[in-house]
Amino acid sequence: MYVPPLFREDQVPVLHEFIRQQPLATLVTHGPSGLFASHLPLLVDAEPAPFGTLSGHLARANPHWQEAPTGTEALAVFTGPQAYITPSWYATKQETGKVVPTWNYAAVHAYGTLRFFDDEASLLKLVTRLTATHEAKRAQPWAVSDAPPDFVRGMLRAIVGFELTLTRLEGKWKMSQNRPPVDVPRVVEGLKHDGEEAAAAVVAERNRGRG
Repeated sequence: MYVPPLFREDQVPVLHEFIRQQPLATLVTHGPSGLFASHLPLLVDAEPAPFGTLSGHLARANPHWQEAPTGTEALAVFTGPQAYITPSWYATKQETGKVVPTWNYAAVHAYGTLRFFDDEASLLKLVTRLTATHEAKRAQPWAVSDAPPDFVRGMLRAIVGFELTLTRLEGKWKMSQNRPPVDVPRVVEGLKHDGEEAAAAVVAERNRGRG
């Protein structure tokens, strides 16, 4: 990923937290049939240092896991808040007119080596943890144990789990850092009044101090 110094974020805890907040990834590999991509939620763990591990599962019917056997290098792409930035917001538009549109966004690219597994105990542990993670905010969280055991075993036979041991993490927070200081408040105000959920999320991402 092209990351100019102004937009670079390389603090591993920050990148891990971004993944937790934006868990739906695009998993990309290259195999016998060429490039292959799947979209799926992933969990992140800090170990092993320095970059940690991602874990998730694919449908057994998805040929992706056969196209990318254990040991394959993979890329997981996580994207976050994004919004169009009109040059009409810039104070420098009135001063020089030398402005153009752009797009603000945040993204993390995670690279590593795949390892697949399909034993029932490991798959049950994985789906239990995935479910608990995403049900945690609900007043009455659903649990895997709420479903009949025979049904759960059948569902586990229909998936293949994997771990991606990370070898590299790249973070890009493109949040108008390259604009003159006079322009940035105008961008924030413009986004606040844009009336779109995505725009509000970009403002929130800036306010976390990463932009």
